[in-house]
Formats: sequence, C-alpha cells, structure tokens
Amino acid sequence: MHPRLNFAKASPESYKAVAALEQFVQSSGLERRFIHLIKLRASQINGCAYCVDMHVKEARHDGLSEQWINLMCVWWESPVYDERERALLGWVDSVTKIAETGIPDTAFDTLKPHFSEEEIVKITVAIGVINIWNRLAVGFRSQHPVDAASKAA
Repeated sequence: MHPRLNFAKASPESYKAVAALEQFVQSSGLERRFIHLIKLRASQINGCAYCVDMHVKEARHDGLSEQWINLMCVWWESPVYDERERALLGWVDSVTKIAETGIPDTAFDTLKPHFSEEEIVKITVAIGVINIWNRLAVGFRSQHPVDAASKAA
C-alpha cells in the first residue's frame, strides 16, 4: 500500500479545521482514558492502521494497561472494562457504524446513566473527530511508522 497524498500539505486549511476540533476534544474535560477508548475503538472499527498504532502508543504512554488496550477489539466479551467504559464502547460502536446501527435507543439508554448530557455531546463530537481522522488516513493511505524491533528479518 502506498500513500496517495499528504492531506495536511494538500489542504492546510482543512487540516487546521480538523486539528481545531481535535484541540477542542483534548481540552473538553473528558477523562483521558475515555478519549483513548474513543480513539482506539473507532480506529479499530474503521480499519485505520495509522491511527490504531498511534492511539495504542498514546494509551500506553498514559499508563493504560496492555490488557485494557489489547482486549478493546473484543470489549463485549471482557470483564476488564467497567460499566461506564462498556456504555461508552457501545456508543462508540453505534455512532461509528451509524449506517448499520441507526444508533439505537438502547445504546443511548445505556450511556445516559453514566454521563451528563454535556458529556454525551462532547463524547459524540470526539467520536466524530476520530472518524474524520480515520477517513483522512485510510482514504489517503497514510502509513504508520514501523518500529525497528517490529521489522521482519
């Protein structure tokens, strides 16, 4: 797979607009673990290797456990996630797969007891932002760095 284009160079204004939304998410007051959860899970769903690689590294850097990170792709089968995380993961799945799910009431009803209305809006904006990044990275075939230790001999 070869990169198609560098979207940040091709349209700096577009990149700045998405980066401004990203800055909002980062300063929104949402817990860091929730931001990591949103970014990693949506990136897994969207098949964005660039973003999965980045967000796994960021989550590790912020002290989240390997088990918490590694089991996210099968979160519904694992007791590692608490009730708030599980509700949030269900919301991320539903919002990211909107064409398939229509975002059912059950996903919202599960989320609502754990987060305020303001938090739910911020969470949903965060999901939207990572979905934009995923579409840019996958659409233009952004390549994640390959760690030296990971290269095949």
